[in-house]
Amino acid sequence: MQPVLTLSSSPEPEARAVIGDGLNAYNDAIVGYADRMPLTVKVTDPETGSVIGGISGGTSLGLLFVDLVFLPDTLRGQDVGSRMMAMAEDEARRRGCRAGMLYTISFQAPEFYRKLGWRVFGEIPCDPPGTSRFFLTKTFRD
Repeated sequence: MQPVLTLSSSPEPEARAVIGDGLNAYNDAIVGYADRMPLTVKVTDPETGSVIGGISGGTSLGLLFVDLVFLPDTLRGQDVGSRMMAMAEDEARRRGCRAGMLYTISFQAPEFYRKLGWRVFGEIPCDPPGTSRFFLTKTFRD
């Protein structure tokens, strides 16, 4: 059999499920257990209850993965971001995570994460020129 390879910028949910489920099954067979869990910290408007920001990520095999972090400009500089990160880190510790990892872009929040004890372990230049992606980690326990 010669498989057909197809490139897409909008993968179907079925394709994502096959790829994700296949990788998860492989990892579970090697490790002997499955512990991946999503992790979300929501920030909601107190009047409408609408989600206006937060953190999206997950935990797996002893690591916290922070995938997305967003706060509207009106909430920045008010300790909301620090409180969100503390909630995510505390939950990761509760789940037994030894460390976390995330990435940010130079025009986003590398200094914010550094102030919270995260350290840069990699930097990759990207576009526009003069911009980089920073990869950060934080140890939660030895």
